[in-house]
Amino acid sequence: MKFLGIAALVAGLLAPSLVLGAPAPGTEGVNLLTPVDKRQDSQAERYGGGGGGGCNSPTNRQCWSPGFNINTDYELGTPNTGKTRRYKLTLTETDNWIGPDGVIKDKVMMVNDKIIGPTIQADWGDYIEITVINKLKSNGTSIHWHGMHQRNSNIQDGVNGVTECPIPPRGGSKVYRWRATQYGTSWYHSHFSAQYGNGIVGPIVINGPASANYDVDLGPFPLTDYYYDTADRLVLLTQHAGPPPSNNVLFNGFAKHPTTGAGQYATVSLTKGKKHRLRLINTSVENHFQLSLANHSMTIISADLVPVQPYKVDSLFLGVGQRYDVIIDANQAVGNYWFNVTFGGSKLCGDSDNHYPAAVFRYQGAPKALPTNQGVAPVDHQCLDLNDLKPVLQRSLNTNSIALNTGNTIPITLDGFVWRVNGTAININWNKPVLEYVMTGNTNYSQSDNIVQVEGVNQWKYWLIENDPDGAFSLPHPIHLHGHDFLILGRSPDVTAISQTRYVFDPAVDMARLNGNNPTRRDTAMLPAKGWLLIAFRTDNPGSWLMHCHIAWHVSGGLSNQFLERAQDLRNSISPADKKAFNDNCDAWRAYFPDNAPFPKDDSGLRSGVKAREVKMKW
Repeated sequence: MKFLGIAALVAGLLAPSLVLGAPAPGTEGVNLLTPVDKRQDSQAERYGGGGGGGCNSPTNRQCWSPGFNINTDYELGTPNTGKTRRYKLTLTETDNWIGPDGVIKDKVMMVNDKIIGPTIQADWGDYIEITVINKLKSNGTSIHWHGMHQRNSNIQDGVNGVTECPIPPRGGSKVYRWRATQYGTSWYHSHFSAQYGNGIVGPIVINGPASANYDVDLGPFPLTDYYYDTADRLVLLTQHAGPPPSNNVLFNGFAKHPTTGAGQYATVSLTKGKKHRLRLINTSVENHFQLSLANHSMTIISADLVPVQPYKVDSLFLGVGQRYDVIIDANQAVGNYWFNVTFGGSKLCGDSDNHYPAAVFRYQGAPKALPTNQGVAPVDHQCLDLNDLKPVLQRSLNTNSIALNTGNTIPITLDGFVWRVNGTAININWNKPVLEYVMTGNTNYSQSDNIVQVEGVNQWKYWLIENDPDGAFSLPHPIHLHGHDFLILGRSPDVTAISQTRYVFDPAVDMARLNGNNPTRRDTAMLPAKGWLLIAFRTDNPGSWLMHCHIAWHVSGGLSNQFLERAQDLRNSISPADKKAFNDNCDAWRAYFPDNAPFPKDDSGLRSGVKAREVKMKW
């Protein structure tokens, strides 16, 4: 490993962390996030709602519909609503776009002409049918429905090179259809090219029961790092240097410029005496956030689509790709309060040129003015998420039966600026997705697809992920798994990220650290710097499922593998209609790429960095 690469990677990361997120004075915002998300189009409906039986109410959120409530095992039973919710997402690109904080970006990519796409909303048990129309000029696309298990519908997962060929540009289209077998909050995003970082994202809300009562559902509140440069150029930079700080942070699509004052603060409306559900989503490409609301606590009721027992916090770490549904009790004096973002862990998990990103939470009846109380500096979470949440729907296993070996140990290493998992940097083939191998019975998989084959029906599989303990320097990673939630059985001891304390799993010492009694379960969790994370999932969902770091620069650089789960069962589950749609889309893509595409594939093919040469040639 080259010292210069490591030095560049950590340059600028050792400055003191921000300790307080209250922004400098500026004009007050005017956009109110109300119980109905006014930013969305006519497809949006009131969030929360009641199930088919109408039993879900502010005094009984645990109920949903006859036979279905918060204690129903959603992996075994789903309400039969008989409904299909249909959406159309049109992807376009715009040059010389004036951003939320007044800075002109030379290129953005949008969904339905918005920097945050429309909310995909449905009830638990509905089918969802989304037509994606790709009107981009030269980029393909695929849309991934983050956190959705896609039970028996792996082919709808939306990962080019894995479950499909990309949708070709200039009018190509594809219809995704899947069932909402889970409920809660998530998001969708491109899994192709630099589109994720350039604006191809949007929220998902699946209405269902909740583990605590509330009065008002405020809907989704996405937060994201925001860059004036294109994601494509940033990928070129991260191929030989460390990433820059974000230029700003968007709250539900709004931001104030830290020096010019242009733009406006996102403003959320609270009603005195009411409890409000807020659906927090980190759609960033690199920044993790520490969140706090001045003078208020938050009660977590869901983490990554997994309902949990209510858990009160004064501040919250929200990693890239993670979601939390929280309840905010408006029990303070009528007024205006800062909702602050800060950066911890000596900035090893994000930093921004806006040192005090914030939104305004305004009680009804309060003056339209900025808050005067900055709030209390939150604890430094050290790039670590909560690992003591208790899921309502319990899953437990005997950790004494765990046997770790090279077959279920997954080392992550950094070689210069290339990330390797199990010694391989993933590099998928857009023109030959893994599902094509499966459907044709071809087991001669490419090594660059970085496949781990998983067999056995309804068996718990254990995976020890090690974060480069012997490397020169290690960064925390938000590890995301498609197709499953995973049990977090344990992680290395909690230390400061900057300490670079080396931890290698030692059964003699660390078996006692493991918890198999209904541990935290989610689809995205933080892997500590130079440490380890031990997870488990059950082989009850045949598919080719990515596991990857959700920092765009890292997966672009190779940090991913695929679990090919029960390949023969997967092959048998794909319908003739889905095969035809798959082949038709691949034929259309192959007619375009590579012979008629102006730019080559420049990275892993999964996110942020493909078509990077376009930066040099066109922009």
